[in-house]
Amino acid sequence: MTTKYQKIVRGWSELAPKFLPFADAASEDLPLSRLLRLSLFQVSVGMALVLLVGTLNRVMIVELHVPASIVSIMVAIPLVFAPFRALIGFRSDNHRSELGWRRVPYMWMASMVQFGGLAIMPFALLVLAGAGQSASAPAWVGLVAAAIAFLMVGAGLHTIQTVGLALANDLAAEESRPKVVGLMYVMLLVGMIGSALAFGSALSDFSPGALIQVIQASAVITLLLNVIALWKQEPRSRLRRGKPAVEPSFTEAWRTLTLDTRAMRTLVAIGLGTFAFSMEDILLEPYGGEILHMSVSATTMLTATLSIGGLVGFAWASKVLSQGADPYRMSWSGVLIGVPAFMAVIASGYLDAEWLFSLGVLGIGFGGGLFSHGTLTSCMNLAPKDQSGLALGAWGAVQATAGGLAMALGGVARDVVDMLMGPGVGYVSVYAFEILMLIFTAFVLMPLIQRDKPR
Repeated sequence: MTTKYQKIVRGWSELAPKFLPFADAASEDLPLSRLLRLSLFQVSVGMALVLLVGTLNRVMIVELHVPASIVSIMVAIPLVFAPFRALIGFRSDNHRSELGWRRVPYMWMASMVQFGGLAIMPFALLVLAGAGQSASAPAWVGLVAAAIAFLMVGAGLHTIQTVGLALANDLAAEESRPKVVGLMYVMLLVGMIGSALAFGSALSDFSPGALIQVIQASAVITLLLNVIALWKQEPRSRLRRGKPAVEPSFTEAWRTLTLDTRAMRTLVAIGLGTFAFSMEDILLEPYGGEILHMSVSATTMLTATLSIGGLVGFAWASKVLSQGADPYRMSWSGVLIGVPAFMAVIASGYLDAEWLFSLGVLGIGFGGGLFSHGTLTSCMNLAPKDQSGLALGAWGAVQATAGGLAMALGGVARDVVDMLMGPGVGYVSVYAFEILMLIFTAFVLMPLIQRDKPR
């Protein structure tokens, strides 16, 4: 029996690098099993993102009849914590404890905060909506409780992702970091797709009891995944015990990071590019239904199409960057691919061509995948020694803030333009603005590419 088991394990190990995406990111010091286990924190982040932006967004408006304005505020609350990601990363870089860990305490605290937010969230939402026995509760109680729940979940997921990526950067060899980044984001997509299907199935017959079960099950699964992910990952060091003679300063660390003129230009490019790739996130499905008259099932497939494009983009970027390619050039290529992709989306409405629309959505996902992978790898390469948390936190802060603002402004811009100029014009104006933003991002990235050209 043992011999058969060993043969199966050996056979799987031989097949994995060929058929599993990013399996060759593993090394002798960081085997595939440990790397996959570490990446589970991204699954929990993906689950939380789908729950906040997708499932609860619809449930609160349609089933619980909460005003859309309140829903938009609640969904935006987690973004309040996004700008603090750089500070969180810096603190995890310099954390000292008697146990000799830097990253693990932050991952554990973030998991508990996220667990607490998810645990109270369903009851807060029911009070907010005045459902069942909670109808007699004052309205402000539901508002305050829901805001606290969303804030806790946002604080938890932003912290766990920042510190988790920093830990992956610490453990990975320099030459394998692009592939490790790719694997981490593949797992994020896996978490988003899997949880979207699970939530949709569990809430097909909606009831307050089903909502409580789904959200609290998410809380338990989040805690389990994160604990499994961080278990025995970070080596302990005696050098991290006790208080340092001189407390490190965030201002000095930030100044050190930005001494390299590429750092600030990189962050500006990240903000512009993320904004350009995110404005259409909540508009693609309505555009397909309203302009192209696609069925509900057809528009639902757009999310999968976008994710597949992103997955292929990450896979391609990981392969090319691991061979020594310039990450700035990779980001620039992603931006350039995004321009014709958005043009295809605009043209599909005038030509009434669903296939062209789907092709454009696939191109947006592919270009966004190249851009995200390239910029994240650039930030990892720019990080000073033992300061990867600060660099990755800065990337996460800019990316999350720009993405959230873009989605909010995209919806507002569409409504305003439609009101002033007629139905359908709002979609085209947003897509056209995204094309202009992508072109501007390409110009911002060009000096970085030229600087890294071989002489």
